[in-house]
Amino acid sequence: MKKIKVAGVGCCLVDMLYRGIDFNQPFLKPYFSVKRGDGGLSPGKLVFREEFEDFSGITLDSFLKSLVDGRDPDMVNIGGPAVVALIHAAQLLNTPNYEVSFYGRTGNDKLGQYLSSKLKNTSLVIKNFSLTEKPSPSTVVFSDPDYNEGHGERMFINSIGAAWDVMPDHLNDGFFDSDIAVFGGTALVPNIHDSLSGLLKKAKEQGSITIVNTVFDFRNEKISQNSRWPLGESDESYPYTDLLITDREEAFRLSGSSDEASAVEFFKSKGLSAFLMTRGIDDVIGYSDGSLFSSNPEFRLPVCESIVNELRDLKTGDTTGCGDNFAGGVIAELARSLGNRSNKPDLKKAGALGVVSGGFACFYIGGTYAESHVGDKEQRINIYYKHYIKQLKGEQS
Repeated sequence: MKKIKVAGVGCCLVDMLYRGIDFNQPFLKPYFSVKRGDGGLSPGKLVFREEFEDFSGITLDSFLKSLVDGRDPDMVNIGGPAVVALIHAAQLLNTPNYEVSFYGRTGNDKLGQYLSSKLKNTSLVIKNFSLTEKPSPSTVVFSDPDYNEGHGERMFINSIGAAWDVMPDHLNDGFFDSDIAVFGGTALVPNIHDSLSGLLKKAKEQGSITIVNTVFDFRNEKISQNSRWPLGESDESYPYTDLLITDREEAFRLSGSSDEASAVEFFKSKGLSAFLMTRGIDDVIGYSDGSLFSSNPEFRLPVCESIVNELRDLKTGDTTGCGDNFAGGVIAELARSLGNRSNKPDLKKAGALGVVSGGFACFYIGGTYAESHVGDKEQRINIYYKHYIKQLKGEQS
């Protein structure tokens, strides 16, 4: 079979995760956001380091010293909506018939060296990835496993750093010659985000299938809290996007809607051919107009019950990377469909693998899973996927 190539660009950073942070503790109250885009913390949302320091009046280091008594993070790991999704896709597509690659930049510092060495130990092919003089992109992640009635939630403080140095012209012919072009979390890679419409158009013209998976866009949130975010630099991105993967909050801000039905109608009106909206513990909402995926009127995918049942008795993982791994599962199933030369991929089937992939991420700390051997994660995911397909069919597992 023809080798299927997946290439991605977007957010790639070092996650520094602190678990067991009680979001309801009195110490945190002064640091919570009062109004949209003010730089304060908010469960499930991201804020830039500089904005948080302006809002709080103290440095991030001082804040951490008070919050966690200066202790080291519970986990340091590869993070970011683009690279985590692509690593997961590569782990599921572990044969020579597939190539999953990533384009990006990091800093020439300890975090950058850590990130580079860790990436070399994944199934991902690293292309046009170099070190710059800016600090490495990083995100401090606070995780409260008891938040939201025990389902868990996180808060993020992001430092863009070397992500400012990722430029559109770093994407060479190899990127645009790929079968699938992924733009992940570009709101944290400003120069790619601000050229997204043109990059998507170029990828489409070269014959690539285009996927955009989003992240909280704090830059646009700060500019205006009352108007909706553009997708990249403008709404021209929508017609060139074959699949949009977003969470509920991001869907509301992109559409300017306050309810899911209105958000769905907005995306359809913009010429978006397919989308998947994750909603935490609630059902995923999906839609396909038949352009790329087989026609699938609005559908819903529940959580994977076999994973939820196991998680009730476990306290070892967290929800970091669930959305990123969801996107990676969807990407992997789309690539498999291309490899199998299916007439049209089934978005519901791709979303099902995404649901299992996102749920599986709750079993470990951080978004990126360290495999003990090639195929390790795929084998584990497949067990739950079989249970999930039975669940969707109404069968007993």
